[in-house]
Amino acid sequence: MRFSDYHSIYFLGIGGIGMSALARWFKKKGLRIAGYDRTPTPLTHELLEEGMELHFEDKVEFIPGYISKEKTLVIYTPAIPKDHAEFNYLKEQQFTILKRSEVLGLISKDYHTIAVAGTHGKTTTSSMVAHILKTAERNMVAFLGGITANYDSNLVMHGEVSKDTVVVAEADEFDRSFLRLHPHSAVVTSADPDHLDIYGDHATMLEAYRQFIAQIEPKGSLAIHHTVVSLAEANKNISVTTYGLNQGQFFAGNVTAKGGFFTFDFQGKTQKIESIQLGVPGFHNVENAVAAILSVRHLSIDPQVIREALSSFKGVKRRFEMVYNRNGCVFVDDYAHHPAEIEAFLKSLRAMYEGRKLTVIFQPHLFTRTRDFADGFAKSLSLADELILLDIYPARELPLPGVTADLIFNQLTCPVKIKTTKKDLLSTLDAMDLEIVATVGAGDIDLFVKPIRKMLSKRYEA
Repeated sequence: MRFSDYHSIYFLGIGGIGMSALARWFKKKGLRIAGYDRTPTPLTHELLEEGMELHFEDKVEFIPGYISKEKTLVIYTPAIPKDHAEFNYLKEQQFTILKRSEVLGLISKDYHTIAVAGTHGKTTTSSMVAHILKTAERNMVAFLGGITANYDSNLVMHGEVSKDTVVVAEADEFDRSFLRLHPHSAVVTSADPDHLDIYGDHATMLEAYRQFIAQIEPKGSLAIHHTVVSLAEANKNISVTTYGLNQGQFFAGNVTAKGGFFTFDFQGKTQKIESIQLGVPGFHNVENAVAAILSVRHLSIDPQVIREALSSFKGVKRRFEMVYNRNGCVFVDDYAHHPAEIEAFLKSLRAMYEGRKLTVIFQPHLFTRTRDFADGFAKSLSLADELILLDIYPARELPLPGVTADLIFNQLTCPVKIKTTKKDLLSTLDAMDLEIVATVGAGDIDLFVKPIRKMLSKRYEA
């Protein structure tokens, strides 16, 4: 397939974080971009402002007239339902239709690719890699699963696209998407059970990770967290390096957390970079930084440039994002939607604000994930002093009998637990004495970030 054969791209689910990065890429390549999404969001508003044509109702008549099967490529997300009218029409009309993951695989196959996989940490680690490369002024393009604070985009580029361009790709395990990639260098941050609605069980998911690792180009490299190194044992054609926090062949040593900043030494037998001050908080982000350094080792980037890049890295929106910090009140927003992610996030908050009261608002994401990990959610969320629990955000799923937020709520052991609705969340929060506040979840809980910040601003700056 040659993308140059097309004059336009039509996206079904254009507002998705991975889809919109592709839309921006093709727009920069000079193609006409249009698409459908279910609901308008700040991201779809940005796409409209960038000159793309969007609509928010599933109606065939809203497909632009210039869309033709000869000159238009259709790209869709697996989240599009099977009864989607536009999808079925385009299929019946015999348009060329590809999944997002297929297109990312086609784009990346001609370039040196660094792919970051893992149940947790993919977006932050790949964003760190992109920022290191851009700071080093290397020709690069990064397709990210989040909006980087440094560049306010999920597409990061530097220089002209050429044979020397390095592609950074977030390798998503959902729907086995990462099996479309054949990277030269890869990272696996973790492999905790997730997406069991796709895989059925953890063992099957782990087998997909092994397959992803097997697709790394011969003589390529893999940086893998020391806890999951067994996934790479069968692959003898690549260089495998383990990493971690005080463990692994390369590790973060002398980690300190003071004044909201984390400082560490990158250490290993063959390399050491001392006193790296990370621009974002969190012990898990220290590990992500180690992985990012390892993924670019073969590109001979000056250690001082790496130190500078990690210090100036501002993070990814909704990943340990500091929203408010005034007069003794702190508000942080995080995308964590898996028990292990929540545990890492809350333990880091505890380390940063020792002795302070922690109030957490959590919105479960997906009925299947709530069903599969209710015990783990309850255990990790109980690290809070006060827990406000919202109803499950369904996303692509239909309700499951007996699966509600009560599966989590009834097992919580934190001192204070409150169950409320989105409608009553602000009034519930406003009645509480607040010190450290965190919104957590992957649904639409982010719509409350601005209202909560406004509420805190009125209270603490009056």
